[in-house]
Amino acid sequence: MSSRPLVPRRRSDAPFFLLMGGISSCFLLLIVLLIAADLAFTSLADFKNVLAKPEIRASIRLTLLSCTVSAILSVIVAIPLGYLLSRFRFPGRFLIDTLVDIPIVLPPLVLGLSLLILFHLPIGSSGWELETWLRDEVGFPVTYRWPAVVIAQFAVACAFAIRTMGVTFDQINPRAEDVARTLGCTRLQAFVQIALPQSGRGIIAALTIAWARALGEFGPILVFAGATRMRTEVLSTSVFLEMSVGDLNAAVAVSLLMVTIAIVVLVALRGLGARRWRLGTLTGDRTR
Repeated sequence: MSSRPLVPRRRSDAPFFLLMGGISSCFLLLIVLLIAADLAFTSLADFKNVLAKPEIRASIRLTLLSCTVSAILSVIVAIPLGYLLSRFRFPGRFLIDTLVDIPIVLPPLVLGLSLLILFHLPIGSSGWELETWLRDEVGFPVTYRWPAVVIAQFAVACAFAIRTMGVTFDQINPRAEDVARTLGCTRLQAFVQIALPQSGRGIIAALTIAWARALGEFGPILVFAGATRMRTEVLSTSVFLEMSVGDLNAAVAVSLLMVTIAIVVLVALRGLGARRWRLGTLTGDRTR
């Protein structure tokens, strides 16, 4: 009589998925409930009333413009700095790596106050302030103008973009760049022709994160740029202004408007990243 080997009975994976799904669903349920509560509180008439205000329409335009500019500037800075931090070990690297995190951990109001002090700090023996020089000599005032909105958004969004690009370059094998350099390419050529094309999805992710972070910025904008109607008002400060005058329905409507804009932009950017990834897969240019 032949003896069959004992095969251990496979246990069900149901408890694993129940545990993981239960914990994950708590956060997702909270987000859904928050949006549902806002939708239940406001009405279509509130949206129409909000969109009919010229101040809100100007706020939407400035929000879209400032978020886009600050996100692009963030990615322009994040690509080289993220690459340097990922590929090289140099004196002072730990200090630079720490400085990048300061806008992330710093309280928003403190960051806005620091920007305000920077532009109004006397410089040199003449005692001129940076804001005075920009306004009188360059003709480009910053404080409590729309450029202050972009700078305040950029100061925070850029840190998130740098971290995203650093992780992106960490996942790209540097061997291809090393081989290219042995074949005569300069370091710049290896970066532009090999590393940069492979980081396409990371660039889209960094742009997405920077744009979303700029959209939700409030504290630095309020301190450094103010919340002047038709001048420096963005959607985040519109919520504050509507609440300050007691119009809670309008504040909730603006909040939902921000959620809608964020969803549309994020879906569009991620769709662009997914399309680029599919094209890269078909052409053989896929990050490994």
